Amino acid sequence: MRHRVAGRKLGRNASHRKAMFRNMATSLIRTLRSEEGETGKPKVPGRIVTTVPKAKELRPIVEKLITMARKAKKISDAAGQFSTTADRGTDAWNAWRKSEQGRNWVNANASALALRRRAFSELRDTEAVDILFDELAERFEDRDGGYTRIVRLAAVRLGDAGQQALIEFVGVRDRVKSRKRTAPVVEAAAQ
Repeated sequence: MRHRVAGRKLGRNASHRKAMFRNMATSLIRTLRSEEGETGKPKVPGRIVTTVPKAKELRPIVEKLITMARKAKKISDAAGQFSTTADRGTDAWNAWRKSEQGRNWVNANASALALRRRAFSELRDTEAVDILFDELAERFEDRDGGYTRIVRLAAVRLGDAGQQALIEFVGVRDRVKSRKRTAPVVEAAAQ
């Protein structure tokens, strides 16, 4: 019996699964930032195609990373009251860094840095972490969860007929709910 056994093995050992989901999460995040004319540029940014079970297992990994980025953004914004406008390496910046205000900024920003390092330990890709903390944290700042969607595709994979799905970030190509059409109100005739 499989009572209370979470997760799918997907025919792989633990280290292979971890590496596979790390690569898939990195690929999904990196599709958001691609240069024009770049080889391997995705047709639609923020979307990858995979199998349904893999997409279902990838979703919580990506959503936890986005939640970490949102928390770090809130912490960094709160630490902004102690920041300076001086350029890094200048005498004014060095003086600010040694001042009480500079120490307060470091202390206030420390947990945001820890969250960024945790995300890097999960992804092992600096560009993906930058996209995650700069773009995605800002994009989902007002959204509490549900950052990704899984859409099953009609076409099966050639070779093994695996059910395919795409996993994508929500918010860009969302369908607008149409209003239900109602029949015109019939007024009762006066008798």
